[in-house]
Amino acid sequence: MITHSVEPAIQSLAITRSEEIAATIELVFESVLEQLGPATEMPDGSPFPMKLEPWPGGRWYRDLGNNTGHLWAHVQVIKPPALLELCGPLFMSYPAVSHVQYRLTKNGDKTTLQLTHKAMGLITPEHLKGVQMGWDHEFKKIREAAERRAGESRKR
Repeated sequence: MITHSVEPAIQSLAITRSEEIAATIELVFESVLEQLGPATEMPDGSPFPMKLEPWPGGRWYRDLGNNTGHLWAHVQVIKPPALLELCGPLFMSYPAVSHVQYRLTKNGDKTTLQLTHKAMGLITPEHLKGVQMGWDHEFKKIREAAERRAGESRKR
């Protein structure tokens, strides 16, 4: 049986966000890697088991156990502690591709973290609307982790 349907038009999105974090570039980069891997959680606090293989070509994926899961992206570029780029569908299980760049710049004892997310494909309205909330949550968690680490290192 052959069925026909009308697909939504190709959409694109472009998000750029920049924030200064009160921690060294090394601590912020560690916090980015942690947030993309074992510390990932949903905005409501529920666990979201992600793994990141931090090398060129490494996978970033949701690990559901028993060799099941969802490939989100591959590491395109990694230059610790200043740059991480990921390329893949991310949270979109339909024809779409994303490029995400984390660029870190040292500013004395602080770090500017800039995120750029560009995507194109058959992106649903829900994803176009919800992606900003997801990045807001991600930035909050990275900042909290990096500033916590900075506070712990100052105590030593």
